[in-house]
Amino acid sequence: MKDKLFDYVERDNWVFQMSGVTKLICFLLLSASVMFTYDIRTILVVMVLSFTVLRISGITFRQIRGMLWAVVLFLAVNFVLTFVFNPTYGVEIYGTCHEIFRFGSRYIVTQEQALYQITKFFKYGAVIPLGMLFLLTTNPSEFAASLNGIKVSYKAAYALALTLRYFPDTIRNYNDISVAQQSRGLDMSKKEKLGVRIKNVMNICVPLIFSTMDRIDVISNAMDLRAFGKHKKRTWYARRSPEMIDYICIAVCVVILLAVILIAVFVNHGRFWNPFIS
Repeated sequence: MKDKLFDYVERDNWVFQMSGVTKLICFLLLSASVMFTYDIRTILVVMVLSFTVLRISGITFRQIRGMLWAVVLFLAVNFVLTFVFNPTYGVEIYGTCHEIFRFGSRYIVTQEQALYQITKFFKYGAVIPLGMLFLLTTNPSEFAASLNGIKVSYKAAYALALTLRYFPDTIRNYNDISVAQQSRGLDMSKKEKLGVRIKNVMNICVPLIFSTMDRIDVISNAMDLRAFGKHKKRTWYARRSPEMIDYICIAVCVVILLAVILIAVFVNHGRFWNPFIS
């Protein structure tokens, strides 16, 4: 069975065996660690850890290829625009100026600006794999059951589960409609001009929107017929009790967050690591 973009495919490893709530807590803790600091050393540690767990999980490149290209494009645009609109922000942060070269009177490339922008680049690079891990290794039904297990309303938990299912279902519907349209002569290949391809994509999006709305209507009617929301509690088929791996992963993430905070307070004396001062 081929892995599909954004689709959940069960695998037999400890990443998939963790509770959905555990993955959410770990995601939030590690994201907070990365967002709190501008120390590239600690950010790289979290980044390496993220990609290592991503590799261990068995997620294929085909599943994340589209997301990776979108992220790379976003990071490249963000990197360029940061320099264009504020080329001396790094100098303001670190309080020193080590010029590398300049072009024009306004745009001066400094070591401080380079460090700031590279650190910012890796901040995003460390968080993105964490989001991919959470999205692609979490069973929506188990995640909803886990949330309800920590006293989150089962209506809200079920809504989140439906949201997680929405992405792969929408992509699957898009592919089905695309194949059907191409069998009728709609050309989506690179042989066509860009404007024609965009127009053809729009021809696919229209039936996709209507099919999505029809699916929402079917699900809503099915839930109403089964009296969803009538009772204050419900049972869950996919509920999974926390195991030792859950507690270990949460403890590791808490230790990382505390270490980041302690380094910022006692070593860097602030959120920024400044290698330009002795």
